[in-house]
Amino acid sequence: MKKSILILAALTAAVVFASIFYGISNYSRANAKAVFYCVESDEMLFSSKADERIAPASLTKLLAASVALYYIDPDEVFTVGSEQELVPKGSSVCLILPGHRLTLCDLITGMLMASGNDAAYTVAVGTARALDPDASMTDMEAVEKFCGLMNDFAKELGMSNSHFTTPDGSDDDGQYTTVSDLLMLAKYALSVPEICEIAGTYRKYVVFESGENITWTNSNKLLCPESRFYSEYAVGLKTGTTSRAGNCLIAAFKKDGKTYISIAAGCFMDMDRYELTLKNFSVYA
Repeated sequence: MKKSILILAALTAAVVFASIFYGISNYSRANAKAVFYCVESDEMLFSSKADERIAPASLTKLLAASVALYYIDPDEVFTVGSEQELVPKGSSVCLILPGHRLTLCDLITGMLMASGNDAAYTVAVGTARALDPDASMTDMEAVEKFCGLMNDFAKELGMSNSHFTTPDGSDDDGQYTTVSDLLMLAKYALSVPEICEIAGTYRKYVVFESGENITWTNSNKLLCPESRFYSEYAVGLKTGTTSRAGNCLIAAFKKDGKTYISIAAGCFMDMDRYELTLKNFSVYA
């Protein structure tokens, strides 16, 4: 009898696992790493390859935002400068330019909503120089100092299998993380009011301190009312895509008084990360 129950449980788990990945591309089914977690119960509801190393892509920006807001007042004004020359060519930007003056909170808005690598570098250099106003510090040295702060912060969060070398998550041989570590980051990010507000907003009109204005749209399709992936329960958090990382998504949902965190990484197609996320949500929430 006991053996039959164990066999039935194993078969049930296998069917659920297969149903989660049903409809996902073959590549993503074989390579995706994912978790689905309930914050209030501290319960891991689904996990697949969560401890395998992955490239973090723009999910890194959640860590960059967390570090900057830990050290710097969100109303501190930064001036966009020569650090823009460090932004990888052809990468996602939020269209800030040298000479623009923005609050840290607005820079993080552009960094998280529009996934602006340009904002990530200004946040990194501005934060490093605010903490160590050494006139001889080059832009690259400031970025390296900020990445050091990111790694220290990650260790404090318990992210023991992660290392970061850029503030924007661009592919780099020395930069890696795991879905398990990203879950720790996501839990922390949800405790920061500024990050929660920004990451849960679909579209925002922003006026810079220097007078320019822009409207940023969130790259997270779970927040877009016109998207077939829209969810009324979604409250964030961050997309990420690079050639090494594939299509990635850290999502957060609030339903019936509970908060859920879903992470999907290494997906082949953009739609796969949303399909996988929403299937986990429908099964486990």
